[in-house]
Amino acid sequence: MEIRDKLLIIGAGGHGRVVADIALKMNQWKQINFLDDDIKLNPFVGIDVIGTSSEALQFVKDYNIFVAVGNNKIREKIVFQLENAGASIPILIHPSAIIGVQVDIGAGSVIMAGTVINCCCNIGKGVIVNTGATVDHGNVIEDYVHISPGVHTAGTVEIGKYSWIGIGATISNNLKICDESIVGAGAVIISDIIIPGTYIGVPARRICTDDPNTGIGK
Repeated sequence: MEIRDKLLIIGAGGHGRVVADIALKMNQWKQINFLDDDIKLNPFVGIDVIGTSSEALQFVKDYNIFVAVGNNKIREKIVFQLENAGASIPILIHPSAIIGVQVDIGAGSVIMAGTVINCCCNIGKGVIVNTGATVDHGNVIEDYVHISPGVHTAGTVEIGKYSWIGIGATISNNLKICDESIVGAGAVIISDIIIPGTYIGVPARRICTDDPNTGIGK
């Protein structure tokens, strides 16, 4: 990544503001701005919305650009467009995060406050490791995964691309979770997930997309 003195954050909602707070605490950029489709959003701690997300390519030469969009596939689409245009996409790590040795983190990922990532992990591109999550040794977190606050993954866990791990979920050691899996809040995973879908409960079970009791989709 080419370091520039200005940072542009695409997305000025709740997630984007947390990202901005991390960027401020990193003390790496002299100027930070937002792009958001709602250009009337109020400034956040003096950080203004200076345009819409569709205008991002205009800023490629002057800014590092970070995509703060919660939807995994939309985040990938925007990052892909930016990379093709030659954008410099940083990695954001909160100063309170603990990162072990031999941890690789891909461009466009954010590691939030109070997280722990132990040694020998591979964190892909565009990954969100949210507040207070712990990722133990030897994990492989594929591109565009969202690990929610308070998630705990044991050693040598693999989480497939586009997966979303809900708040407070726990994943036991030596397990694989396939691409496009959704793990519900507080779920406990004790066996491999090999079929994409939504998994809830203790231990977790797969639910149908039209489950009338939960209303949770695939």
